[in-house]
Amino acid sequence: MLGKAAAVAAVTGILGFGLVRGGGSSAEPAVQTFLLAWENGQYKAAAAMTTGRPTVVADALAGAYRQLDAADLVMQMGRITQHGAAASVNFHASVDLGSGGLRWTYRGSFDMRRTSAGWKVLWNPSVIVPGLRSGDRLAVLTTMPRRAQILDAAGNPLAVPAPVYVLGVRPDELADPQQTADALADATDLDANQVYGQIIAAPSKEFLGLVRLPPAAYARVHRKLARVPGLVVVRRTERLFDSIAPAVAGSVGTETAEVLRQDGVPYRPGDTVGLSGLEAAYQRGLTGSPTTEVVLQNAAGHREVVLQHWVGGPGTPVRTTIDQHVQSAADDALARLPGSGAIVAIQPGTGRILAVAARTADGMPAVSPLAGRYAPGQAFTIVSTAALLQSGFNTSSPVPCRAENSIGGRRFSNQPAELNLGSSPPFSVDFAHACGTAFAGLSEQLDARDLAVAAKDFGIGADWQLKVASYPGTIGSPVGYGQVAATSIGAGDVRVSPLDMALAAGLVQSGTWHSPALVTGPSDPASTPSKPFAAGIVTSLRALMRATVTKGAGVGANVPGGAVFGQVGNSALGSGAKGLRSTWFVGFQGKIAFAVVEFTKSTNVSAAPLAGQFLRDIRG
Repeated sequence: MLGKAAAVAAVTGILGFGLVRGGGSSAEPAVQTFLLAWENGQYKAAAAMTTGRPTVVADALAGAYRQLDAADLVMQMGRITQHGAAASVNFHASVDLGSGGLRWTYRGSFDMRRTSAGWKVLWNPSVIVPGLRSGDRLAVLTTMPRRAQILDAAGNPLAVPAPVYVLGVRPDELADPQQTADALADATDLDANQVYGQIIAAPSKEFLGLVRLPPAAYARVHRKLARVPGLVVVRRTERLFDSIAPAVAGSVGTETAEVLRQDGVPYRPGDTVGLSGLEAAYQRGLTGSPTTEVVLQNAAGHREVVLQHWVGGPGTPVRTTIDQHVQSAADDALARLPGSGAIVAIQPGTGRILAVAARTADGMPAVSPLAGRYAPGQAFTIVSTAALLQSGFNTSSPVPCRAENSIGGRRFSNQPAELNLGSSPPFSVDFAHACGTAFAGLSEQLDARDLAVAAKDFGIGADWQLKVASYPGTIGSPVGYGQVAATSIGAGDVRVSPLDMALAAGLVQSGTWHSPALVTGPSDPASTPSKPFAAGIVTSLRALMRATVTKGAGVGANVPGGAVFGQVGNSALGSGAKGLRSTWFVGFQGKIAFAVVEFTKSTNVSAAPLAGQFLRDIRG
């Protein structure tokens, strides 16, 4: 019932009046009673204090603000001018439209006369709102701006044109608006009362769009929708639900009752809102604000008078660092995979994210490019090699690559198995072939602190802010030779995202680690560089990673277009992954550093060919 919450405060404003100066009864108590009954939704009582037919007046008072989907009404008595048995009354009304905190306030007036039954309001529809006539109605016209776009680095939309089903009605053609609202709410999980409020507050002749659905969602509910009386379905093409970089942009869905009107944002049932990614992080700015009018309409549904107008504004686009060409190359490369996979590419020297792509195969878990937590296997030897080099290790030193190696009570073996590297190959050969047992043995020259310092230098565990879910990685806290050995080959408690490893490759390319950057406008924290790496260590890492691609385990990535550098890795995906493994290639070519991850059931599958395909697609 409108106005209940504010009734006590309003009573204070309209009490305390007595007799008219000079004698005779005052109209003020009757005004007080009438306004209070009206405010509290006691329409029959209010109607009994008018000269009109009680049922007609009660219906008019009850229906006027309901057409606005009003949430609250506060009445305050103004000046009363009384001459004998006649009086003129001014009042102030404040109507909460329930649309993001909008409140419509206006001044009204009516005349009264003293009868044998007491003071009565001379009834006319204009008592409710000045200018209201019989057959007129109040309406709220809300025009939402088109949702702003998430853009790539060049200013082009990441969203692509795709089919959208707009569900709506023409209010004047509905035999029973409440029945339509109930049926639509049942099919779409919207709030029936709020949908009904939208329908009755809208212009009666115009098409009112209530819900936007992507094809898949429409297909799930179209049978129920066929039973919604008066529903009109319009198929359009819009840049809304589909994106070339969904892992970054996120998803857009239909507004539901739980978050309607929260925080003063003027959402309506059926509005589209960001559910994840940047669409959710920048929801308020992307949506903009609606232009809203309270109007008087005549019986034909034509707007007669604008009673109040609120000017809205367009949404603000979000500009990202995504390069559509690199993004498309990543998508194309992943499309050829039989399993799940992901690619993250960054710009070395800035940390700007150029591409974030993922593919999920049937029967396999999805790969999360930014927030995944995976053991990188031997790809992590880029970090542990940096720790060795910090201690003065010589990459020409001979280091055997055994089939098995026991360190600290733990047994390590190569996955996949390494053959014919000789009895004691130089470390550069071990690195090129990602020999895990060689690194396990070398780990005895390191301790947990050495690995922790190197991991920090590569940004693992850094505190970055991306506006989307992401994971900066961890190496845990290894204790004892066995755990340190496991950590050195990207096992044990080492967990990283593909983004972590792309940034690590970027350090080797540029000589400095940079925190990742994804959004360039509106303002967002800039990428933060770390201190430059020692030039000698960077040079050694580049030489080792180049050998991996030219004559080691990463030859599948050795494609034209410039020197390719990288390291491979292979690790069990986890106890609950049914024997699945993650295979990695982490590297760079020219001004692009990247990490490629592929889920597989075989230890012999390499991610290097996928990396090579990605680089070919960029050049092609």
